[in-house]
Amino acid sequence: MSSELLAPLDLAFWHLESSDHPMHLGALARFGPLPAHGDPSTVLDLLASRAAAIPRLRMKVRDVLLPVGGAAWTTDKRFDVRRHVREIALPGADFAAEAARLAGELMERPVERGLPPWEMYLLTGAPDGSFAVLVKLHHALADGMRAVAIGAGIFDEIAAVRRYGGRRTRAVPPRSWLPGPGRIMGAARERIEDIGRAVEVGASVVGHSFLRAGQIDVRTPSALAAHSSGTRRVATAVLDLDRVHRVRRTTGGTANDVLLAVVAGALRRWLDGRGEPLPADPRALVPVSRRRPGAPAGNGNSLSAYLLTLPVTEPDPATRLASVRRDMDRNKADGPLRGAGAVAVLADQLPSLAHRFGAPLASGAARLLFDVLVTNVPLPRSALSLGGAPLRELFPMAPLARGQSLAVAMSPYAGRVHVGLVADGKAVPDIEALAAALGDELDLLEDLGGV
Repeated sequence: MSSELLAPLDLAFWHLESSDHPMHLGALARFGPLPAHGDPSTVLDLLASRAAAIPRLRMKVRDVLLPVGGAAWTTDKRFDVRRHVREIALPGADFAAEAARLAGELMERPVERGLPPWEMYLLTGAPDGSFAVLVKLHHALADGMRAVAIGAGIFDEIAAVRRYGGRRTRAVPPRSWLPGPGRIMGAARERIEDIGRAVEVGASVVGHSFLRAGQIDVRTPSALAAHSSGTRRVATAVLDLDRVHRVRRTTGGTANDVLLAVVAGALRRWLDGRGEPLPADPRALVPVSRRRPGAPAGNGNSLSAYLLTLPVTEPDPATRLASVRRDMDRNKADGPLRGAGAVAVLADQLPSLAHRFGAPLASGAARLLFDVLVTNVPLPRSALSLGGAPLRELFPMAPLARGQSLAVAMSPYAGRVHVGLVADGKAVPDIEALAAALGDELDLLEDLGGV
């Protein structure tokens, strides 16, 4: 892999970034002690060697002449993995709390643009010999599923497959660069369909934006839509996946419906605990992958999203869950390529020059579409380890859009759902209270179902 144009959506994420709004994904992974009480500091060399062996992590972004306004991934000929992988020793008294605090500080710093846009931090200092790894990948490099595929290369199980060679596929002869009539007609049909889809999505986005603009009072921003301070705080929560499924079996719908209802109830509980009047029901952007099940993760982003009204003002938790399930069923019936939530599909149809000059202007428009990001990032189901140390917890972290103060990311792993909350540090200084409210809300839903 020597050079590859950034896809339109990747280019959009690249240009949406500013110093106060870094556009990287993150994950905080917590590991148990190494076998035979090994020294966690030795993990640094292991991280560095495995990260250096992942071709995608050796790529940086450079501008290109054509297409106008475009950019390309190119191999960094001066790549030095030690500029990306670092160790930080933390006080051991409350290692988990210190790791979350440091994660917030590191998440507010953009990755360096002249280098491959990623960073890893080994966090050591826990009295029991456990340790953590914080990973930052620019959103232009990957969406959530692709980020998991890239980051998984550091784990023992994935690295072993790469080292000894996976299943080989037969080479396919390259196609002629000169397209035949059938390919020309097929490409023309696809382009016409793309244009039609872009017009449909664009009309929906504009319509919803004008509607939301009339509902938002910019003079009194809520806790979810405060002026950006450029600071970040991170909090984590762990939910029992079996309990989530027990609620699902009793009430119907999907496990993700239950988790979205938990987020809605937790927001209500948290805002009430602040003594604030409940705002109008916030709208959540729920990303959905456009990759086909079982298909390779591929490079770059392949995203759409659903828009979901979180019934925060509804006092009855059963009604909240029913509302979430009904709206998500409607979203799924429409599909991920329709509606205002499919703004990422629209971005895929825009030319490079539009992203280069339009992204700074569009960055402030997120609040016109949604109030909070809520995403579910799937992880491998098998047990994972690093240097023999078992992976105990992995908390995903999502970036904040301009004018928004909270992003919620969830990942199921080893029978539990790990929730990573990223918040504007000044707008939401009590993010730990929201994290605690998630568990309380799951308790409530479980009690209501009599399970």
